Amino acid sequence: MKRTFFSSLCGCLIVILLDLFTSAYPGDYRSVTGPCDFVFPRDHGAHPDFRTEWWYYTGNVGTPSGRRYGFQLTFFRTQIAEPGSEKTWPKNPSAWRTKDIFLAHTALSDLETKRFHLDERVARLGAGLAGVTQDQEATRVFIGNWSTLVQSDHHRLKAPAKEFSLDLLCKTAKPLVAHGQEGYSIKGKRRESASCYYSATRLEAEGSITLRGTAVPVRGTAWMDHEFSSAPLEDDLEGWDWFSLQFEDRTELMIYLLRQKAGGNSASSSGTFVKASGEAIRLSNSDFQVEVLETWKSPHSGVTYPARWRIRVTPMNLELSIVPALPDQELITEKSTRVTYWEGSVMVSGRSGQNPVSGVGYVEMTGYVKPFNLLPQP
Repeated sequence: MKRTFFSSLCGCLIVILLDLFTSAYPGDYRSVTGPCDFVFPRDHGAHPDFRTEWWYYTGNVGTPSGRRYGFQLTFFRTQIAEPGSEKTWPKNPSAWRTKDIFLAHTALSDLETKRFHLDERVARLGAGLAGVTQDQEATRVFIGNWSTLVQSDHHRLKAPAKEFSLDLLCKTAKPLVAHGQEGYSIKGKRRESASCYYSATRLEAEGSITLRGTAVPVRGTAWMDHEFSSAPLEDDLEGWDWFSLQFEDRTELMIYLLRQKAGGNSASSSGTFVKASGEAIRLSNSDFQVEVLETWKSPHSGVTYPARWRIRVTPMNLELSIVPALPDQELITEKSTRVTYWEGSVMVSGRSGQNPVSGVGYVEMTGYVKPFNLLPQP
């Protein structure tokens, strides 16, 4: 019944969402213009003064027998009413009246069978359909029975999807990392072209994955991004490539490339390297080089994506080779955001100075089908 209801919402919501993502005025919403001054656990919750927000989980896990999976679970919150519009609502508004729409994607990459599974949802805030609840102990983000529960030292993910199910406890293994200048992550030339952005760069994941009716125990690592903003991508940008890499020496690397329509990457492209101790080091666009070595053409959308990369990070003396664990990890989200993008598990090898280094991670690529009009997400 719930899935039928969520699906029935999509037709009417898509019109709203397309208008929302292409014709809004960021000035009507609060802008990010400087350090975000995160305070936890408060900032695990929603930030309704900002137009859009997301809680983003990716990870690589495996069974005791060695079968490997990549997974994604993402919750988006976006406003469909301008700030202050609730002042004109009736004195006792309906429980169905809302300012926010919630969307969610979940995906599973079965690396043994080389199959990719996707599910998606849309629901309005209110009436118990979706939302963010918070008290001193926990923050819960949910759409129906998909949820993440964030507590002091762990994140509990649950997503019973159409073809698979995730049930994972992700324990915090390192301090949270605020990207950019104390969370102020610049995404363009203008001061307000920015987001507040922090990550849990190393979560120790354990739980179960159910596929074709069979549940298997899994363990591995996960990554969480939480980001909020009111700024669309600037007009000269077409999309981004985002890398989150976890190395066996317990260091991590995040890089986002803002691709320009005229070619090349914006000078606002940036990154963060996290030492084993948890210390975060900011990286500017000049600190790293990303070279595309191979491409892959989707049999579904016909779009060609990068499919193998070489990354050099000069300050860390890192030289890395990144290869998709599965070529076909393209998301075509016709029932929610109506955006086609590639996001998937990758394998990493290379060297750190004179020492070999290896690891796993996730890569996201947007704007390859057409210039991306959603608010920035890297």
